[in-house]
Order: sequence, then C-alpha cells, then structure tokens
Amino acid sequence: MRRLIAAALALTLMTPAVASAGTSVALRGDPVDSDGVVTLGDLFEGGGPAASARVAARSGPTVVLDATAVQILARRHGLQWSNPDGLRRIIVRQGEAPSPLASSRGRQVQVLAYARSLAAGEEVRAEDLVWTRAAAAPVDALRDADEAIGMIARRPLREGALVSARDVSAPMAIRTGDLVTATYQSGGVSLELQVRALDAGAIGQLITLQNLTSKKTFQAVVTGPGRAATGPDSPGGRPSTSTRIARR
Repeated sequence: MRRLIAAALALTLMTPAVASAGTSVALRGDPVDSDGVVTLGDLFEGGGPAASARVAARSGPTVVLDATAVQILARRHGLQWSNPDGLRRIIVRQGEAPSPLASSRGRQVQVLAYARSLAAGEEVRAEDLVWTRAAAAPVDALRDADEAIGMIARRPLREGALVSARDVSAPMAIRTGDLVTATYQSGGVSLELQVRALDAGAIGQLITLQNLTSKKTFQAVVTGPGRAATGPDSPGGRPSTSTRIARR
C-alpha cells in the first residue's frame, strides 16, 4: 500500500504546476474523498484551480500520505502549506466532499481520532486514525500519528473518540512467565543467563526477573523480545540487585 501511494505521489510530482505561486492554504481538519481519487482540493481549503490536481488513489476506507511529499506537490501547483503542526502523515478517509460551509465553524483545533472501534490489546494501524477538528484536544492528546501507530490499545476504544496517550501502550516485548535471556554488563564483562520474567514489559521498561536455580530476583531493562540487560554498563545503567545473576 505505501509503495503504491509513494508511486502515485512520484508520478504526480512529475506533472507541471497549474496554479499561481504563493497561494497560502490550510489543511482540512478531516480530509475525505468520495471517488477514490485524492486531490489537492480534498486536502486543502482554498486550493483554487489547483484543487483538481491528483495526489493519490484510495482503494480502501483510508489512504495514508507522506506529509512532506504532499507539501512538495502542493508547492509545485502554486500552493503554500506551512504544515504548522509538523505532521508526518496525512490520513484521508472515504466520505462525502466537504460542505462549503465547513470552514465557517467556530475556532477549533486539529486532533487525531479513531476511524473505527478497537478492542483492548489490538494494534493501532495507520488506517485506524483520521484527523478531525474539535473544540478542544485532550490534555495528553497525541499530535503525530506516528506516536499511535504500532501501539496497543489499553482498553476498548470507540470510533470517533479523540486519541490520547492514556489510550495506548507500547507492545509488550516480554510477558509475565516468559523465559528471558538476561545479560549482566560491567567493566567490559558480559554474562548471560536464562531467567524467568515476573513482570511484563515493553522495550526500555524495567522489570523483575528470577534466577531459575537460586530463585533470587533482580531488575533489568527490557532490550528486545525475550531479552533484558542489567548491571552498571547496561542500557539502563542500573546495577543488579543481586550479584549472583550468573551463578547456578
């Protein structure tokens, strides 16, 4: 899908500009297209003659565009979009063309919302998110789709709800009860031992592990699926609570 989008943008970039230079435009709060062809008019308000310029094709309920590529394409067609929110992606969903009165709404902010309902534990994908406008954003609102994509829903999430940091968490690289390879690093010495996880954790989190033989516990930083590190020279820089990590 991403390769198709990139190819469509590349082809579009090769077309000549058709609008006068210097027209400042604003990204629509909830970009939609109704015919499977995304145009600059679907993305921006005030596109003028450039509104009909093709950006990409949409074959599913949503299409994800690279914001920088869109910005370059808009500039080639004489439209200046400053991307004030620093977006990396633009998500366009299937829907009816915006009403001419849409821009007359009161002062609102651009926020991310869920394009469909998600169950607890489900991974958030790019097509699950849309940009919309609301009277106010959550205090912990995520400002970039990349901050949510690939994360796991911590609880059931309703379609149309605004995206906030408390909704999602990083995927668990280690789960409670997993066998883990723990590495102790200190002074150039590196020792490994198979241990059991007493906690679940994502990469970068501190969890408690147990030596399978001595049953002693210690803490380590999760470094990847089934792997953790401890000791003064470990990624977390924390000494182990047990110096017997590598002893049987």
